[in-house]
Amino acid sequence: MNTAHSLDLLQAAGLPSVFHLSINGKLVDADRSFDVLNPATNEVIAKAPQASAQQLEDAIQAAAQAFKSWSALSWQTRSDYILQYADALEARQDELITLLTLEQGKPKHSQAKSEVEAAIYWVREVAKREIPVQVIEDTAEHVVEVHHTPLGVVGAITPWNFPVLLGLWKVAPCLITGNTMVMKPSPYTPLTSLFFGEIAQSVLPPGVLSVLSGGNELGQIITEHPAIAKISFTGSTATGKKVMASGASNLKRITLELGGNDAAVVLADADWPSIVKPLFWAAFGNSGQWCIAVKRLYVHSSIHAAFTAAFVEYAKTVKVGDGMDQATELGPIQNRMQYEKLIDLFEDTRKQGYKVPLGGVIDRSLAGNFVPVTVVDNPPENSRIVQEEPFGPILPVIAFDDVEDVIARVNASPYGLAGSVWGGDRAAAIAVAKRMETGTVWVNEIHIHGIDIPFGGHKLSGMGVENGQEGLAGFTNTKSYMFKK
Repeated sequence: MNTAHSLDLLQAAGLPSVFHLSINGKLVDADRSFDVLNPATNEVIAKAPQASAQQLEDAIQAAAQAFKSWSALSWQTRSDYILQYADALEARQDELITLLTLEQGKPKHSQAKSEVEAAIYWVREVAKREIPVQVIEDTAEHVVEVHHTPLGVVGAITPWNFPVLLGLWKVAPCLITGNTMVMKPSPYTPLTSLFFGEIAQSVLPPGVLSVLSGGNELGQIITEHPAIAKISFTGSTATGKKVMASGASNLKRITLELGGNDAAVVLADADWPSIVKPLFWAAFGNSGQWCIAVKRLYVHSSIHAAFTAAFVEYAKTVKVGDGMDQATELGPIQNRMQYEKLIDLFEDTRKQGYKVPLGGVIDRSLAGNFVPVTVVDNPPENSRIVQEEPFGPILPVIAFDDVEDVIARVNASPYGLAGSVWGGDRAAAIAVAKRMETGTVWVNEIHIHGIDIPFGGHKLSGMGVENGQEGLAGFTNTKSYMFKK
């Protein structure tokens, strides 16, 4: 494959052409490597080091050794280190943004920029959080306190859709609570993680954070390794089940943030013209490669036709292209495996004869993994496009008449990550929202997140939460102390 163009882009951005593993405070080469592709061109951006099993073992042992001193530091001292890390990331954020676009595909000037900036903000703000000691009893005779103590070495396995944000979401709470981490990024997007891992070595003590790129075999070692106390995994439900089974051998603590088939419900009294644009971006942001993207859009039949027409007209104005192009608003599908899955889903939609007012045909002659924004008008409830998580820029817009019926249809999914309700009568919309079987639900807004807001899924969408006090506590053991006075 041609590498000249992508290498030029790396050099122009001041980025390295060689990437390293970070193990025990050092930048380390590997004997083997693998190609990382630009999804907009399928050119090779760079070669990522293929960590060996021994290098992974070295990183785990270094993390276990570093845990002894890192966990012994005061919360404030760890916070100071992590704040320095946030500053170091911010100093290199322009390079990180460019690298994110080149390996992931999302537009540099908008979605890549916002992801990197949000990730750095998260690191900085999490460093300011602390889990307080809870005093259950304090009498003249007796004291009972509940403390949260670190677990040890955490293994993090991160996805390809938001590699910077979802990686650093794990790093900050893990480290502030006194744990150390060994991270394995997706082999589709390893470069950004290797890059922020390299930055970490200049700030954090050796062994506190190691980042190793490689294939699925590394993930298997991490999930089974007896020296790793917890797995924090973000990815597909199918892989999450394997992670859980593998980690059961020594009862690892596990946090799983998995897939979703999120529904948005637009009630009859909604101010629908004002929500066409936010719902479009809620569905198609990051080209639909988002666990909490709207993947089923239910619109009351009294406004369904008008809403769908306006939605399609807005969608026609959005440009799909190379993320390095300033005019691009949506980038390509990140990898060829996901691209082929979407080809199959699009073919099923065509064969079934569903009404497709926009898109529907993937031009396979293009060099990049480009998939057009596609709207499917009112497919049946049992269709693949309604029942499956597409993870791409295709959305069914489904009519409904009865609120009880639509709640039942929303909750029939085996997934339960997030959802939203839109309506003029706020109380009625909230009543619908309270019946949705999801970990997060928004009313007349969507995709609002916060450092102190727990995020996690119900049913097949995951176990445990990230963010908030619950997310911090998920990196700890609960320890009860009782003292007789």
